[in-house]
Amino acid sequence: MTEAKVELAGFEERYLDARGCRLRYLVAGRGEPLLLVHGLGGAASNWLALAPLLLPGRRLLVPELPGHGGSEPLPAAASLNAYADRLGLVADHAQVAGTAVVGHSLGGAIALRLAIRRPDLVESLVLAGAAGITSATRRSRYALTVTGLLKPGRRIAPHRRRVASSALLRTLVFGRWGAADPQALPPEVVDGFLAGPARHTDTFSAARALMRDDPRADLDRVRCPALVLWGARDNQLPVADAFDYARRLRAPVRLIADCGHLLIGERPDACADAIESFLAASS
Repeated sequence: MTEAKVELAGFEERYLDARGCRLRYLVAGRGEPLLLVHGLGGAASNWLALAPLLLPGRRLLVPELPGHGGSEPLPAAASLNAYADRLGLVADHAQVAGTAVVGHSLGGAIALRLAIRRPDLVESLVLAGAAGITSATRRSRYALTVTGLLKPGRRIAPHRRRVASSALLRTLVFGRWGAADPQALPPEVVDGFLAGPARHTDTFSAARALMRDDPRADLDRVRCPALVLWGARDNQLPVADAFDYARRLRAPVRLIADCGHLLIGERPDACADAIESFLAASS
């Protein structure tokens, strides 16, 4: 069984050479297109719990960002635009047009850039705990720099099965920053969040590009409908960011109760309900 099938059952693994960067992505299903974009230090396996809930009646495209998972690093990454442009090439290669995009954390910030740069491609947008607004603060810059240099995910990844089976270790790894109730995370979800870092080649460039990015000046250029989806107990990106995004985008906010930053794995049912309702209304 291939690694891709272990991560997301029923998905086909594909690769694309995109302007000097070989990208790995997964695809499955038929119907309306939906693009899922993971966060900093993540991988396609981050969507292990949520993707199956969104798959019926849709064609799901799950790329791994440059430098993440099985995707090669970018030759240069001056801004998040370079990441957004590669996602656009993946969508073009997969013959996806008029797609909905769900971006988590860093993936939300990149999804915004994609919506601005490719309005022909992005039909609707879901920002799930999206980075960007407070990512340039001194505290966030320090945290992103330290994380990029120390690479804690790479150190933990070889022990992910042990973490998944221990309530104490789940709390140590995911407590405070990631999940409101880390002990309740299912073992397969823990495995999905920790599987990617062992294969990462360059997440620091994405972190630096995020630190240089302030989306607020450009949010009026987003023309498609948007939903802001947030964990009510997100300790990494404050709920105030959600309301700031919503105000500037004139978008509704959906807060997921008793949920932290890793809402796509912590409360996949509630996330799927919010996304399905939004996509049905926006279509």
